[in-house]
Amino acid sequence: MDSFLGNVISINVGLPKDFEYKGRRAKSAIWKNPVDSKVYARGINLEGDLQADLDAHGGYDKAVYAYASEDLSWWEQEIGRIVEPGKLGENLTLRGILVNDALIGERWKVGEAVLEVSEPRIPCWRLGVRMNDKTFPRKFTKALRPGAYLRIIEEGGLERGDSVEILEKPNHKLSIRDVFKIYTQTHENANKILEVSKISDAWKRWADETIRRNKSDV
Repeated sequence: MDSFLGNVISINVGLPKDFEYKGRRAKSAIWKNPVDSKVYARGINLEGDLQADLDAHGGYDKAVYAYASEDLSWWEQEIGRIVEPGKLGENLTLRGILVNDALIGERWKVGEAVLEVSEPRIPCWRLGVRMNDKTFPRKFTKALRPGAYLRIIEEGGLERGDSVEILEKPNHKLSIRDVFKIYTQTHENANKILEVSKISDAWKRWADETIRRNKSDV
């Protein structure tokens, strides 16, 4: 399977920085800035990009974070202000692809790299700091527009304007939005997560624990 989906309108990277939060020192790399030159996807990161809290971000299953420009436009209407590419901490701002409807395990060719859809982004308090709105993580959750984390399957360079093509679509119907909704709203459907082989081990553990907890509550 090989078909055109959309294109990259911005590549955004950033390094961890210190800041003050509730009177304490904190660190985050949620501040991402667009770059105009070619960037290489290697190992578990884009070149020039790192994560501060590796328990919650980064690693093989969360190497690259993608968000749709159409969803940024939706947020602009929702909150009444400009939301620039990279503002939500995304590495890839994509146009013409329904990121939230991508299936777990779906593979994309982006520039020279091959990336695999792995899981939704779960918002934390740092997103509220970035948006200067402590209620924004709650709004983000309610909107069901989480964006997608991607694994780096084949390393390579990518740059603004590159096309995004679908290379492989798995034989199931569990999307990024579905997983996010199960996590935030419908825990009783956690078994659906375990039916998908390409879901990460962390999500399998969460689903197992949730299923056990649901049974004990009956």
